[in-house]
Amino acid sequence: MTSSLKERLNYDKTFDCVQCGYCLPACPTYETMEKETHSPRGRINLVKMVAEGKASVEDLKEPIEKCLGCMACTTVCPTNVQYGEIFEGAKRVIDEERPRGLVEDFLFQSFFPSSKWMNTLGNATWIYQKSGLQKVSQRFGLTRRAPLQIDKFEAALPTMPGPKKRRARADRYVRKRPAAAKIGFFKGCVMDSVFFETNQNTVELLLRSGAEVVFPEAQTCCGALHAHTGKVDQSVELAKRNIEAFEEEGFDYIVNNAGGCGARLVEYEHLFEEGTEWPERAERFVDRVRDISEVLVELDGLVFEKELERTVTYQPSCHLRNVQKVTSEPLDLIRRIPGVELRELERPEFCCGSAGVYNIVNYEDAMDILDVKMQDVCGTGASGVVTSNPGCHLQMKLGVEREGLAMDAVHLVDLLMEADPRPKW
Repeated sequence: MTSSLKERLNYDKTFDCVQCGYCLPACPTYETMEKETHSPRGRINLVKMVAEGKASVEDLKEPIEKCLGCMACTTVCPTNVQYGEIFEGAKRVIDEERPRGLVEDFLFQSFFPSSKWMNTLGNATWIYQKSGLQKVSQRFGLTRRAPLQIDKFEAALPTMPGPKKRRARADRYVRKRPAAAKIGFFKGCVMDSVFFETNQNTVELLLRSGAEVVFPEAQTCCGALHAHTGKVDQSVELAKRNIEAFEEEGFDYIVNNAGGCGARLVEYEHLFEEGTEWPERAERFVDRVRDISEVLVELDGLVFEKELERTVTYQPSCHLRNVQKVTSEPLDLIRRIPGVELRELERPEFCCGSAGVYNIVNYEDAMDILDVKMQDVCGTGASGVVTSNPGCHLQMKLGVEREGLAMDAVHLVDLLMEADPRPKW
């Protein structure tokens, strides 16, 4: 039976919002856009009006699409409003009422869920870089003709490994001695295609910590991008596939190294209706999901041998901080590296403006938010920015370039590997 508009918008949850305004100082879009409709309470009130027939879905579109989905509002809300569910419901209703094209269907139904397509993306980018086409395109300004400001992000891409190195990766890394933990590694779409080396470094850190690492073959996209664009049903199907893939072996942990992916994985238990087997299966899955920083701290199996002699600041992924509630572990690991001085941001909770594909489809708005973040970064006087999510990584590299700063942006995992970690035992 088709659900009503009120059900799809999660109308009943909107009444938890008492319009107190605690969310306003926490909301990046309210700060940069200065409109009530671009605040959490404003969006919730608009959702309620649409559900009651007092406003149209078209009225809802722009305020919802300008929302980062960073969930900073949920960390300060005194009445525990489930903004994430209201937000996704609104996205779903908006998506249902707009026409879809063949390109969009291909991207969400075939491209992101496919390891083969994502590997093809990584290999094609390697050819683009290795052949010299990237340098030629940048020199003659050819990339500026690409749509959606792609040229800005293309310049921030890391150097890709070749197809031979990708094919050489094993699916199972078994230790000769008893393992400290058996880990199922969630490789992600963008992480495994664009940040392949970071994934490999993640595996190496786990192995040196004493763990056994397995890549379940049947795993697929986490579904975050689908959910954030309103394709809730597709996201649910991807969740089922991942739950099934990681049920095949008795893993102690299901580990990821991308804040956005991890946030979606821990939300799986909220996707299914009672009365089926899926809520219980999803709960068992979620109980084992961990960010790489959590597992490294818990295993406590590494000693860092190389002194790096640098100052860094840490830009936390919003979804790692606000959804997964992982805050102290990345900072703990950074502080363990000899020679590294950590200078914390004044407002670490403020989003960098990446937010999945937000910085591509809402480029100017994302840059306004990034400018606020970069003021904070510059204020630390650090020589590098450490991140914990691929989108944040690219966004911070873009911010460094926009500001003309002599600093680098690096994923936490890559920084840890640079410090030459050795097993304690």
